[in-house]
Amino acid sequence: MSTGTSGDGAEGGADRAAREVRGALEGLGRSGEGEAPARGIELLGRVGLVAYGVVHLLVGGIAVQIALSGGGQADQQGALGAIAAEPFGVVVIVVIVLGLLAFGVWQGLAALTGFRWASGWDRAQKRIGSGARALAVLGVAVLGVRLLVTGSSGSSTGGSQQATAGVLALPGGRLLIGVAALVVLIAAGATAWTGVRRDFLEELDRSRLPSWARSAMVPLGVAGHVLRAVAFGVMAVLFALAALTADPRRAGGLDAALKTLAGQPFGVFLLLAVALGFVAFGLYLFAEARARRV
Repeated sequence: MSTGTSGDGAEGGADRAAREVRGALEGLGRSGEGEAPARGIELLGRVGLVAYGVVHLLVGGIAVQIALSGGGQADQQGALGAIAAEPFGVVVIVVIVLGLLAFGVWQGLAALTGFRWASGWDRAQKRIGSGARALAVLGVAVLGVRLLVTGSSGSSTGGSQQATAGVLALPGGRLLIGVAALVVLIAAGATAWTGVRRDFLEELDRSRLPSWARSAMVPLGVAGHVLRAVAFGVMAVLFALAALTADPRRAGGLDAALKTLAGQPFGVFLLLAVALGFVAFGLYLFAEARARRV
């Protein structure tokens, strides 16, 4: 009898603890806007959006350089390296890292409990999107920390090939790489679909922007989402080739994807279009930093 009472008490305690944790998470954001746990995180997160925009502008600029002259490393690592090489570059990298970390926390909370104004599958999609965004932004922040600590942020292509080689050495490694390629391809499709449908506008309060910026951010957002998706799609193809051939050298990150585009017929024009997409997305992020609601 006492055992049953004790079990019931334990279960009740666990339920209470779960409710308390859930209540605490749902309470986050009420001292700041949207899902930010505090006003300071919200403001720093907006700085992070601007920093993320700078990274995209630099990636686009390096991609243009590759299209015209063949030189440069067109990925997040190359962009951070370009910033670090400038006067006071280390200070700028520190600001970028702090902003990206804050934005990552902001979007992580949105993925856990956010978008309470939506419901059903619509809310689930937005939370999944915030989770993916948090991972992407935190990944760039980690590259920035690595650059500060070691003086080098590495290469997306080299890192992808090393990771692919490690996975291929596992039982069923080719299948795992194939699944990774499919995931990247789905992410590319979702990014393009977001741009085509203009779903990104649902999370913005454009009344905060001047009229010229309200008009400009729509085509910038569409072009940025759709053309970036092309680069992600090429990355998916590279991983699929690595899985089919069991050759990790076929895999590659963003830099390899853009250089693969450059090697195609009319590749210069393809790469310039995608490069302009990254520039457009960077400019869009500047406007989003002010207009984002969550």
